[in-house]
Amino acid sequence: MATILDELEKRREAAKLGGGQRRIDAQHAKGRLTARERLDVLLDEGSFEELDMFVEHNCVDFGMDKENIPGDGVVTGSGTINGRLVFVFSQDFTVYGGALSERHATKICKIMDMAMKVGAPVIGLNDSGGARIQEGVASLAGYAEVFQRNVNASGVIPQLSVIMGPCAGGAVYSPAMTDFIFMVKDSSFMFVTGPDVVKTVTNEVVTQEQLGGAITHTTKSGVADVAFENDIETLIALRDFFDFLPESNRSGVPERPSDDAWDRLEPSLDTLIPPNTNTPYDMHELIRKVVDEGDFFELQPAHAGNIIIGFGRIEGRTVGIVANQPMVLAGVLDINSSKKAGRFVRFCDAFEIPILTFVDVPGFLPGTAQEHNGIIKHGAKLLFAYAEATVPKITVITRKAYGGAYDVMSSKHLRGDLNYAWPTAEIAVMGAKGAVEIIFRGKTPQEIAQRTAEYEGRFANPWVAASKGFIDEIIMPHSTRKRIALGLRKLRNKQLENPWKKHDNIPL
Repeated sequence: MATILDELEKRREAAKLGGGQRRIDAQHAKGRLTARERLDVLLDEGSFEELDMFVEHNCVDFGMDKENIPGDGVVTGSGTINGRLVFVFSQDFTVYGGALSERHATKICKIMDMAMKVGAPVIGLNDSGGARIQEGVASLAGYAEVFQRNVNASGVIPQLSVIMGPCAGGAVYSPAMTDFIFMVKDSSFMFVTGPDVVKTVTNEVVTQEQLGGAITHTTKSGVADVAFENDIETLIALRDFFDFLPESNRSGVPERPSDDAWDRLEPSLDTLIPPNTNTPYDMHELIRKVVDEGDFFELQPAHAGNIIIGFGRIEGRTVGIVANQPMVLAGVLDINSSKKAGRFVRFCDAFEIPILTFVDVPGFLPGTAQEHNGIIKHGAKLLFAYAEATVPKITVITRKAYGGAYDVMSSKHLRGDLNYAWPTAEIAVMGAKGAVEIIFRGKTPQEIAQRTAEYEGRFANPWVAASKGFIDEIIMPHSTRKRIALGLRKLRNKQLENPWKKHDNIPL
């Protein structure tokens, strides 16, 4: 018996070495952790239970039958993050460059299937050179098996992807279908075709970083949500982020005890809005003064900054927050901000996370670039997302809410549950000057100025909307947190169902 136990330990130690010490040293030299070291940082100490440690590839072509490394380039299993169950896979770049084989894919599929059975999130740590070329179509079939599970799991369990090395070709589509993507600066890359192929086909000369690095995907493309400095910072942030997420679409939002009083007043908010309606202010200040202990995890902070999305807590319970940002493009809605917020709203609705919306929006961004690139369809995504959402929705209009953008930003007409306005709110079809110049076209500048003042007095306020019942209450800014907390309590048992359908047809 002792001999058998010794043999087991030897085999375990061999599997843990992956591609060997030389390749582990090479991974460290690049500033990257190994697959197992990453899991040690991400998961609670001692909680990881590995599956399929001894799985080997089944390829016999190109001399592959002469070398078998246990685990086949991916470490899979389950563990806990702050005591909550999670299923994980971590690709091992020291084994065949983390390339995906048929068996490698089978390991990933197994833990995804288990996560679906028990209702627990899946986190994938991606570090792979792509498909294992020696296996040909079997490797491609493996990718497709993973893709199908990504689709089946979407909206059922949270799926998180962390890009911690290369992720190229077909490999990019699995992370793309997950809910959130984190990347590591100067260390991770995502692209469908690499720089060499780009140069051959289009004659463009571009580096890996420019083409698909963390900065590119968190600023320009919006493919990824947040970029961090190194592996450890990324994994620690992921632990914090995980705490905001439900385990599944049936589990309800997690709760964390908080000493922050639900009825805390914030007098500084009474002076947040500048006297000049065209002067910007930072919407982050409002968000952080409303949520528990100022703890707000922002997503895509470097992309489409004219809208803010992220998670906070009220009375210890997760809420999703969407807010126009007057500091960037005056807070207008455009293509990128509509896509960014629309997908976030749909995530919150899928996982029963209440949505809190702060509104200061002068309208949609005009211009040929926006129109020719489909602002109509893209803006409709955000409208569609809010309209179909059945979770509790609380909206606070702080200043401008003009035109169609007023409707889109979780208005009462899109089944907003509680729609509040500050006394500084301006709810109208458009700004006073623009409206007067249309209504009184051809009048003298003096008459225009007089009519503008009249229009502002009549419409640049929340009273007309409140008189029609489109605003439930005009509240004092300092009591915003209290009103939101009370509202969320009332809405906790909200029940609302959309008409039966196989699925909707959101304007993609």
